[in-house]
Amino acid sequence: MAEIIKLHGDVEAAIEKHGDSLMSLCSVMLRNREDAKDAVQECFLKYIQKAPEFTSEEYEKAWLIRVAANICKDMLRLSKRRSLFSLEEVSDIAADENDAQILSLLMMLDEKYRAVMHLHYVEEYKINEISRLLGITEAAVKKRLQRGREALRELYEKELGR
Repeated sequence: MAEIIKLHGDVEAAIEKHGDSLMSLCSVMLRNREDAKDAVQECFLKYIQKAPEFTSEEYEKAWLIRVAANICKDMLRLSKRRSLFSLEEVSDIAADENDAQILSLLMMLDEKYRAVMHLHYVEEYKINEISRLLGITEAAVKKRLQRGREALRELYEKELGR
């Protein structure tokens, strides 16, 4: 019974520490709030099922991000539906109006660019960390960041009417 109580406390602490970050990542990857909620729930279910022990909070967060990203990839692969967030929904997860505009543009990018851009610029992961989290090479991360920035710039300029 003590093990169950400890696990319950670990899950609550992980949700408190990393829930918003995972929701943000899943929202960007899936572009659908309800699917993002499902992915985060599934991620924490895997956390409960596996009951992993981590040497630090950083490893715990990395594990959760990796699992969440994989769940999102699976959902995208299995689902034909890719509905976009409304502007009101984007505003709910953004800090201010400018962030909401950039976030809405980010969600218009291809999934492979959204994920690396979110992890690098929002979660502030380094390229080598993103490589490990997503299971791709560092060169692929750098190229996706470059192409993602270019695509985001083009979308931004188009939105401004330049």
